[in-house]
Amino acid sequence: MDNNAPATDNPVDYIQHHLQPLAVGDGFWSINIDTMFFSILLAGIVMIIAYRVGKTVSAGVPTGMQNILESLIDFVNSLVKEAFPKPNKIVGPIGLTIFVWVLLMNAMDLIPVDLLPKIADMMGINYLKVVPTTDPHTTFAMSLSIFLLCIYYNVKIKGFGGYMKSFMVHPFGIYLAPVNFILTLVEELAKPLSLALRLFGNMFTGELVFLLIALLPWYIIPIPGSLWAIFHILVITLQAFIFMVLTIMYISMASEESH
Repeated sequence: MDNNAPATDNPVDYIQHHLQPLAVGDGFWSINIDTMFFSILLAGIVMIIAYRVGKTVSAGVPTGMQNILESLIDFVNSLVKEAFPKPNKIVGPIGLTIFVWVLLMNAMDLIPVDLLPKIADMMGINYLKVVPTTDPHTTFAMSLSIFLLCIYYNVKIKGFGGYMKSFMVHPFGIYLAPVNFILTLVEELAKPLSLALRLFGNMFTGELVFLLIALLPWYIIPIPGSLWAIFHILVITLQAFIFMVLTIMYISMASEESH
């Protein structure tokens, strides 16, 4: 694709170019460098801000970023308290980290679609995807991490034997153990799958809409672009919230005592 040609000359190539990640390697071992870069960059920004706020925290009336972070912490803690009958010191920080990190990765979708790819092109980088959550590798990696955490809590609370027993007796009783095992296995595997696909699907669709808007004549773009950006702010926030809430609920279900 000629990056100097107008996007409307070949809209298919334009969309494919913007959806193509900067990758190294082949097949299973390929790594999307842009996804890794922006994910780590945003995580680093969160850690730096949290560290600086923590160093200057005030016991009095909070102001600025401290006020925002404390409000987020109180909000997440209230959700954790509703889901967990017993205090849990790990799930709160996990939920907060997921919400903030996913929100920032989603918010990269609000940057004009041609801005960073054009800058990268001037630096000799032909492909650049700037929204990590439009890459299924990102959403599946996070959902699989949560899935492994759920397995950990299941084994910790119920024991390995109790965890395996739940596959045999739910939902129809021990006499239909083979059927129960298959249904429960499908149910467990559906959790990370749906968690990953929901976030990826919504963010990928949002990115695609921005690309389609960019194909419109320049004098029309500001109106639909602004309207979609305003609506998309709600989408990116809601998707981060849903990912966090489902994470808390899945861990809560895994932490329930066996009966």
